[in-house]
Amino acid sequence: MPSILITGANRGIGLELATQYSAQGWRVHATCREPMFADALKAVTGDVKLHRLDIEMPIQIHELAKGLAGEPIDLLINNAGITANTKTSLGDMDYALWEHMLRVNVMGPMRVAEAFLPNVAASQRRIMLFLSSRAGSISDNLSGGRYLYRSSKAALNMVVKSLAIDLIPKRIICTAVHPGWARTDMGTAAAPIAVEASVSALRQLVDRLEPHHNGRFLNYDGQELRW
Repeated sequence: MPSILITGANRGIGLELATQYSAQGWRVHATCREPMFADALKAVTGDVKLHRLDIEMPIQIHELAKGLAGEPIDLLINNAGITANTKTSLGDMDYALWEHMLRVNVMGPMRVAEAFLPNVAASQRRIMLFLSSRAGSISDNLSGGRYLYRSSKAALNMVVKSLAIDLIPKRIICTAVHPGWARTDMGTAAAPIAVEASVSALRQLVDRLEPHHNGRFLNYDGQELRW
């Protein structure tokens, strides 16, 4: 039975990932900051294990990695992340929020990748997927603004690229993926893509990943994106 670890699995894309992978017979390790209040996640049927994890807290990452030591994880999805819609403009910048976003969106996924590297390396599929965004593409930035979110996702992309190179000897595929503008709390109801469709496409993409996809920045439909 293949195994998956998903961060930020209590809502949105993370919740749908847990739902769809569980329905496909995977063992799902689903993490969120407050499992006690994750009613939708607790309702997901199948082989689903809930774990408390705030990716901004190194001690929680260490404790979970210790608890899952020796268990192969075929697919690690760094999904947890935050955004901001106010105090992010030139002349009106919340620098404390910026620091917080970098800790969550960049340092958190890196810590998770480091902590669960032995688990992924011990699996058959050996995939680390990082949920990024086209907003982090420097080449695609034609409108400016969104300093906090754009910079955090651009930094995450660089982390993924370096990991992809460093983990070649372990034959681990590291890929940054834009899930599309999906209808979630973060994406808002104005988004054109249903979260179910986004996750279904992501699963199909995962099934197609091969070594030559290592270190790439991909759209949820498999199209390569510009850094």
